[in-house]
Amino acid sequence: MPIYEYKCMDCTAITSIFTRSINSSITAVCEKCTSNNLTRILSKFSVSKTIQQIHETNSSSSGNFYDDPRNIGRNVEKSFSDWNMEMPNSIRESIDAARDGTLPEGLDL
Repeated sequence: MPIYEYKCMDCTAITSIFTRSINSSITAVCEKCTSNNLTRILSKFSVSKTIQQIHETNSSSSGNFYDDPRNIGRNVEKSFSDWNMEMPNSIRESIDAARDGTLPEGLDL
């Protein structure tokens, strides 16, 4: 179900057209000025990153590693894994809560 974007050549507004299939015929009309003088433009898109790519991008040498909330507790998780130890539920809950934005009790910033 593609979404195509068009730029109005009269008022420069961007109009998005949702279609049910690639083969659907499209009659694009500007949502702002109702002109049919439109040009199809390249839509923005996003790319997912793997955990390895996130670590490479936000390495500790760049100073950004700790700015990413997904990295909270990664060192603790890795340490438990490296030592083949099961992480206690209380630690797992604290890490998950911190990633969701809740500071552990007793920790004031």
